[in-house]
Amino acid sequence: MKRTALSLLAFALGITSMFAQQAIFERQNIVSPQKNDDGTVTLRLRAPEAKKVEVMGDCIDGYRKEMNKGENGVWSFTTQPLAPELYSYRFYADGVELQDPANWNRSRDVRSFMSTFIVSKEEGDCGYLYGNHNVPHGNIQQVWYDSPTLGMSRRMSIYTPAGYEKGGSYPVLYLLHGMGGDEDAWLTLGRASQILDNLIAAGKTVPMIVVMTNGHADNDASPEFTALTQRGRQKASFEESFPEVKSYIEKNFRVKKGADNTAMCGLSMGGFHTFHISLMNPGMFGYIGLFSAAVRMDRNSNKSIDQQIADDAQVSGQIAAVFKAKPHLYWIGIGKTDFLYEQNKGLRTYLDKMKYPYEYYENEDGHIWRNWRIYLSIFSQKLFK
Repeated sequence: MKRTALSLLAFALGITSMFAQQAIFERQNIVSPQKNDDGTVTLRLRAPEAKKVEVMGDCIDGYRKEMNKGENGVWSFTTQPLAPELYSYRFYADGVELQDPANWNRSRDVRSFMSTFIVSKEEGDCGYLYGNHNVPHGNIQQVWYDSPTLGMSRRMSIYTPAGYEKGGSYPVLYLLHGMGGDEDAWLTLGRASQILDNLIAAGKTVPMIVVMTNGHADNDASPEFTALTQRGRQKASFEESFPEVKSYIEKNFRVKKGADNTAMCGLSMGGFHTFHISLMNPGMFGYIGLFSAAVRMDRNSNKSIDQQIADDAQVSGQIAAVFKAKPHLYWIGIGKTDFLYEQNKGLRTYLDKMKYPYEYYENEDGHIWRNWRIYLSIFSQKLFK
């Protein structure tokens, strides 16, 4: 009986191994994505029984297009020439969503997965900046810290620059995600570690520790690590709990302290957190960055943001305290078609009226990671110098 069971187990393992190996060899029979000499990229999917296959992504002109069926049931689509950038896409075979089985590279945005590829034309362009190269690499740690304010243990990601293990202390950047992100978002979608590695290696950015928190106060971690019992236990706001993050970092990592060595920036909701955490802690940050920030005040008000700030004695007083502390940099970046453009315009109108100094960067596109990676690349080069 025991021998029979062992034989069945061996047979099952053999079948599993066979299918696993078969999948590997099938993957190698298709090249996707294929980067072509004319700057286009060809995407392919083997789906011989499918009646209709589509590809969707930011590399597609029109965002979603039908693919063409060729020999051996392989469907293909060739993009328009693409500029240097990180691109994402997925397939739909008869309406069923699929990632590219021939492409190991993919990213997660909340619970949505996309296959990815990078286009780079020369060293130093943004595509190059988002890739892994033969440069000294920093390390990533995922750590858990206690948050009595929120009533739970919480997870965050920490980037330490190349050479950290040799000693010395470093300035720290607190890098915050948006509504759809978590403590992994800046690593996977934002390519933060690659950006920092490459800029530090090029001598354009000061080596620094980067802290990527989970800004959702009602759960403890990204979906694959979240304890279901923790959901919905929000007792306070993330902004109120931030001092616990800072305390943990300063106790467990070799950071230089003081505003001259402390920066914070964030995108969208993370920009909202950055804006309000800096108001609650004037003088804590020498460098403040708002990336497509949600700077809303009263959602139900018909007044502009600048008028709302002017009418709110507490907020206007906090802003005055922030600038009285003379931060080295107050940086605002947003795309021309971002749905939060008017909010940021209102904030700038108020800052201009009060003659508070800030730097402003405006580019194309809207509320997308393509912009936020650029903003991090620019902002990080201005820190701690």
